[in-house]
Amino acid sequence: MTFTPMRQNWFIRYKLYHIPFWMLYDYLLWALKVDSATDAVRHIFLSVYFIKCFFYVIFPAFAVYFNLYFLVPRYLATGRYITYLAYLFLTIIIASIFIVPGYYLTAWYAGSSVEKTFGFTTNFKSLYELVKEDPFRSTLAATTLAMSIKLAKNWIETQRRQRALEKEKLETELKFLKYQFNPHFLFNSINSIFFLIHKNPDIASASLAQFSELLRHQLYESNDSLIPLKKEITYLENFIELEKLRQRPDLKTVFNIDDDYPQCLGVAPFILMTFVENAFKHVSKHTDSLNWIRMDLKIDGQILKMVIANSRADNDSRQAIHYGGIGLKNVQRRLDLLYPDGHRLEIQRSEADFKVILEIQLAEITVNSQLELVGR
Repeated sequence: MTFTPMRQNWFIRYKLYHIPFWMLYDYLLWALKVDSATDAVRHIFLSVYFIKCFFYVIFPAFAVYFNLYFLVPRYLATGRYITYLAYLFLTIIIASIFIVPGYYLTAWYAGSSVEKTFGFTTNFKSLYELVKEDPFRSTLAATTLAMSIKLAKNWIETQRRQRALEKEKLETELKFLKYQFNPHFLFNSINSIFFLIHKNPDIASASLAQFSELLRHQLYESNDSLIPLKKEITYLENFIELEKLRQRPDLKTVFNIDDDYPQCLGVAPFILMTFVENAFKHVSKHTDSLNWIRMDLKIDGQILKMVIANSRADNDSRQAIHYGGIGLKNVQRRLDLLYPDGHRLEIQRSEADFKVILEIQLAEITVNSQLELVGR
């Protein structure tokens, strides 16, 4: 199958819109000079002066395009600034001189002379005075305006490209952080199942079923920037059940979830997971006192608040705060990127426990996005 590019409108393709632009530009200049919009129309279109006005359109435009499409790329863009300025000044002078014949043609067409029609003689001094007045100023103004438009256009395009590059860089960094986290979790989970295979094959079988659900979520349900909050909570529940099978029986685990929340809310995948995993990793392993983890997840409007606390093991908690490991470093970076002004993260340590408080401003997922996710 061949691809046929869309044809541009001939008016756009041949840049014919430049013609009305320059006509409007000269009309506005003349209207400002004579201080009358109607007199400017009459002088330009309804009198013999239209010939002179035509010269004021053509030759300044020639100077503009010669500058933009020849002098700028050949001299200015290559850093030859003195040469560029010299040629630009020469171009403006030549274009200004070529405007002068328009005065003579206008006078001839009117059956008069330039002395009677415009009030100047044909000697060199008079011509010099004429060129440095309206022709030179008009050509210089047109060139300056065109350069300003060109620079503004280039600046806008540069800013657009810069934003696109920043967006691409941000998306690449987010993907890197996300997939750096996944192997970290998979490594821990596989080690847990390997440990259970030797200790209790039945529990290992149940753990493997939980692990398959977690893996399915990672492979098929977490490829979007936002996923339904319900799926992320289900993922957490599966992980907690897996960890409860692996952990010592004296570990008390409580997970309270506020089930009354809008189903349209979405959250970045795995943004909550690191804190839950960290609680299980650094929970105390006392033999003479209670070891516990408590997780509370509430949704107020579009604000998600998660509080995770665990009994403190001195060395592990200190490491979690000061070093953090790959998991906590990544999730903090992801929070900064995904929710720059929409999150609050607080880590507290006391003699008895280690606590993480996280608040996130959730976004709504559209109906179409939810249907696409469900259909996968």
